[in-house]
Amino acid sequence: MADPFLIRSLALTFSDGHRLHAHRHDWGQLLYAARGVMRVTAGDVVWLVPPAQAVWLPAGAGHAVDMRGAVAMRTLYIAPTLAADGHALPTACQVLGVAPLLRELILHVVSVGMLRADQPDQARLAGVLMDRLAVAERLPLSLPWPRDRRAIAVAERLRIDPADEADLDALAAAAGASARTLQRLFKEETGQRFGEWRQRLRLLHAASLLGSGLSVTQAGLEAGYDSTSAFVSAFRRRLGVTPARYRAPISAS
Repeated sequence: MADPFLIRSLALTFSDGHRLHAHRHDWGQLLYAARGVMRVTAGDVVWLVPPAQAVWLPAGAGHAVDMRGAVAMRTLYIAPTLAADGHALPTACQVLGVAPLLRELILHVVSVGMLRADQPDQARLAGVLMDRLAVAERLPLSLPWPRDRRAIAVAERLRIDPADEADLDALAAAAGASARTLQRLFKEETGQRFGEWRQRLRLLHAASLLGSGLSVTQAGLEAGYDSTSAFVSAFRRRLGVTPARYRAPISAS
């Protein structure tokens, strides 16, 4: 018997530091951060989900979620048949920009609870939601993670303290590798030179801080930038927008 539901929904609130350990779903999942910041790890990639943005997780995609600040999570589980029904949704995990109309659709579906295929008005609502998801902006908020134990040791050290000022030689020595080896590992396993990877980590950390309410100046300093102008310039160059884009959270409903 076919499942009568097109979309199921869930509204949950988590405290700072809470972790949803690695798991997967048979249905596609949209995680919307109505408040707070989510850090989603899927395979060898880390995705940052700032306030008022969402991440799309295709059916079967294994993932873990870490909360930064108090997080109001609004979740939509989307039936595989609906996700595949002519909608150009990403085939891999992807952070999506949530425009005002899409936000209202997400919150409305959550308030309804579940959308049924045999209810014409609910089926139409599901179709409109999927159309808006298909054209939602794709945000460049991912960071590939290395796999070699020495590179992982460096990556985890910098994740804990992105403003760490240790140079490549010192980081490599602490991880039991040469600087040349570490540079090779990051290039082979993440597709980025170490310096590029490190800067992206700092910028995503700063975006997370902005989403938690810090000012542009504070976020830049916490991420290891000496001046606000240097931080804003790097943020715009690498992420395509100014830091202010990630600083104004929308209240949860």
